[in-house]
Amino acid sequence: MDMENTITALAALAQPTRLTAFRLLVRAEPEGIAAGDLARRLDVPQNTLSSHLSTLAQAGLVRGERQSRSIIYRPDLTRMREAVLFLLADCCDGNPQVCAPVRDTLAQLCRPGGEACCE
Repeated sequence: MDMENTITALAALAQPTRLTAFRLLVRAEPEGIAAGDLARRLDVPQNTLSSHLSTLAQAGLVRGERQSRSIIYRPDLTRMREAVLFLLADCCDGNPQVCAPVRDTLAQLCRPGGEACCE
């Protein structure tokens, strides 16, 4: 990922409702969440949520798939991983132990029973 795409992704997440929606979608992976259910969970009107999901989709962070009368939203974890890797690519500056705490924390979160799944 390049700087422009990373800025777009971070800008899309730099709003409380969008960040909360993205985090809910990550927790619901791989099943995803129907747009109406997501609006109820966030306690926002569906048209407001639609605008937020559109921003996230334009940044490449979520995708929607029509299933019958619903649209099921899922996070694009590959895109998010690319943004995080872009941010951390030069963090160690030749000194891997500098990034070890970040790596170790991610590894712990991604274990079964951890807070998030990073697969």
